[in-house]
Amino acid sequence: MSATARKTAPNAQDIRARKGGEPLVSLTAYTTPMARLMDDHCDFVLVGDSVGMVLHGLTSTLGVTMEMMILHGQAVARGLDNAMMVVDMPFASYEHSPADAFRNAARLMAETGAGAVKLEGGVEMADTIRFLVQRGIPVMAHIGLTPQSINTLGGYKVQGRDDQGQTVLADAHAVTAAGAFAVVLEKVPQGLADRITAEIAIPTIGIGASAGCDGQILVVDDMVGFFTAFKPKFVKRYAELGQQAEAAIAEYAAEVRARSFPASEHVFADQAPVKGPKT
Repeated sequence: MSATARKTAPNAQDIRARKGGEPLVSLTAYTTPMARLMDDHCDFVLVGDSVGMVLHGLTSTLGVTMEMMILHGQAVARGLDNAMMVVDMPFASYEHSPADAFRNAARLMAETGAGAVKLEGGVEMADTIRFLVQRGIPVMAHIGLTPQSINTLGGYKVQGRDDQGQTVLADAHAVTAAGAFAVVLEKVPQGLADRITAEIAIPTIGIGASAGCDGQILVVDDMVGFFTAFKPKFVKRYAELGQQAEAAIAEYAAEVRARSFPASEHVFADQAPVKGPKT
């Protein structure tokens, strides 16, 4: 899309209205350059707390802070004109009470310009979602595998198989009734994801769920091959930029050691050339 064909960024109600329509497209972003690359292609961009693992080398999302989310939210906002920005609420910023959640969500939105926040949890977070929505904070819910609860879930396991299916289904209905405008379904079996999509009135955004969801999201560094520490089953690599970058770095290092870089075209002469008089 050219700069002259710029569209208006959608808001939470626009995303909700896409239920059952053309699939919603989303990726995570943590920096201005990456946000610029996806701005013309995504309906909404998520500033995910996955930034802790992807960019900061943490072993989980639990160490991510409000300050980190605000910093990266501000960076992503500078790269977006067409896509809506959603910012994750980090661990311990919303679980204690609805009032705490409102204070932190309002800060995230005010300091980043986000169009909505995302928080993890289903039935147990329904009252908090309702509290936020009633006070003007659009909320995207996140159920199934909730990485901030990894210690109680016992690992990054599929959620909703066997008897767990009713629990995840109840979570989906609870966040819908509480006023969430969309819900992320992470690592939920395909059949259950399709059932949830059919039963609830808000868009489902799949990540390791089903092509039948109302939209999809991936961590962009997974998708383009920058993050290579591990590769979840649900990730399709559309590029191997990490390998290309490492090859470029190795070539640079070899040229520096061989003194072939910098070459004459990369350095400055001691004296600028003297221009002769015009004839």
